[in-house]
Amino acid sequence: MSQNASIYEIHDDRFRYLTVGSAGLDELYDGCRWAEGPVWFADLNCLLWSDIPNQRMLRWAEGTVSVFRSPSHFTNGNTRDREGRLVSCEHGSRRVTRTEVDGSITVLADRYEGKRLNSPNDVVVRSDGSIWFTDPSYGILSDYEGYRAEPEQATRNVYRIDPTTGELEAVVTDFGQPNGLAFSPDETKLYVADSASSHDVTAPRHIRVFDVVDGKNLANGREFCSVDKGLPDGFRIDVAGNLWTSAGDGVHCFAPDGTLLGKILVPQTVANLTFGGPRRNRLFITATRSLYSVFLATSGAAMS
Repeated sequence: MSQNASIYEIHDDRFRYLTVGSAGLDELYDGCRWAEGPVWFADLNCLLWSDIPNQRMLRWAEGTVSVFRSPSHFTNGNTRDREGRLVSCEHGSRRVTRTEVDGSITVLADRYEGKRLNSPNDVVVRSDGSIWFTDPSYGILSDYEGYRAEPEQATRNVYRIDPTTGELEAVVTDFGQPNGLAFSPDETKLYVADSASSHDVTAPRHIRVFDVVDGKNLANGREFCSVDKGLPDGFRIDVAGNLWTSAGDGVHCFAPDGTLLGKILVPQTVANLTFGGPRRNRLFITATRSLYSVFLATSGAAMS
């Protein structure tokens, strides 16, 4: 099912040059409970994504959908590392894992300073091979997207896994609920969403940006943008540095200077998105029960 170009809400003329007016919003699948964590596999021409409450990961290839993994340990966010392996955040097991070429699972992180992580949520890999992920408490708040438990960590952090030693370091510790994250195209900045307003209406619903220092540390954290509908969850960056984020009414696009350029209106609350397709100009959107896609006049940045 496809919807026409009325899906676009233009706030700045620059948005017109990022969208294809004739391109509709295509609903590719509608059988999820809470769709999340899309990741594109160009070499296999397919998309994987998570259906968290249903304890499964799904695979979309043009015209077909199949189960990739079940049970999935309530997997949420996914990405690929620089060798093409799948890296996943598992709410149920409260860990970050890597799926090896032979299908075996390697645990990359499950504890920090001897205590269990909260529930790793979203993950990105930098060009140096370091793995960065967020650790809010959503997966331990109830038995719906994980297993109810008391947090062992005093804070909800953003972490970095060193590519050489495997050492885990907390790089930011002052978030309410850190969620989606992505690097700028040149990797000099890291953007991180705070979705704490999901359970606290007084909390901010914004995305912060940090300067990346020596590839390992973050500095000069400040607010980059906020969404006016719902809250920011997962997001990606295009080749021009524009940020495309999930929101309550669809996908919001922000220029590198933080200006809202426009929106892609989606019938369901959007959780996450990723660029894919042979030319990386197809935006795949996970939104509550469904997987959608729309073609754009821009392409995703490397590893977005």
